[in-house]
Amino acid sequence: MNGALLLIVSIAILILGYALYGRWLAKKWGIDPSRETPAHTECDGVDFVPAKPSVLLGHHFSSIAGAGPITGPIQAAVFGWIPVTLWVLIGGLFFGAVHDFGSMFASVRNKGRSIGEIISESMGPRAKKLFIVFAYLTLILVIAAFASIVADTFDGTTSDASQNMTNGVAAAQLVISALLFVLAVFLMAEG
Repeated sequence: MNGALLLIVSIAILILGYALYGRWLAKKWGIDPSRETPAHTECDGVDFVPAKPSVLLGHHFSSIAGAGPITGPIQAAVFGWIPVTLWVLIGGLFFGAVHDFGSMFASVRNKGRSIGEIISESMGPRAKKLFIVFAYLTLILVIAAFASIVADTFDGTTSDASQNMTNGVAAAQLVISALLFVLAVFLMAEG
């Protein structure tokens, strides 16, 4: 399939998912667009500051992307583009979007507090500690999986012995790392 066609179809599916599924979730959960957010009701100029939608999109996108831009192409090289594209579309709409939607909904309804604070208030301090332990262990698992995926690309092989990846990834990473060091030196010199 042509890459441009795949991109156009994927964007169309995501837009439809946003328009239809997002609207259904908002209706089901009772979202009121006229309700003020904590950026307005708790405005302190530091943690709570009203922002333009484009700025919010940038912040949200960078925080949810995580390891995806790095591991996505690696997974596509290992498993092929069809399973990875399906995972991005189906997983993004029905898992990732609902998770983020629910987290933001809970935070907005609770004066911008974190999920841990909301759990502590509604279920008690023991539940908050349990949630923090679970979140910590989940992060360790994600970091380990991420490290394993990246390490496999540096090794030059995948977990499937019948497929071999070239060591070009390692060379490219070394060049990028060197350029980042040079960039850091220039930025520090500018002050």
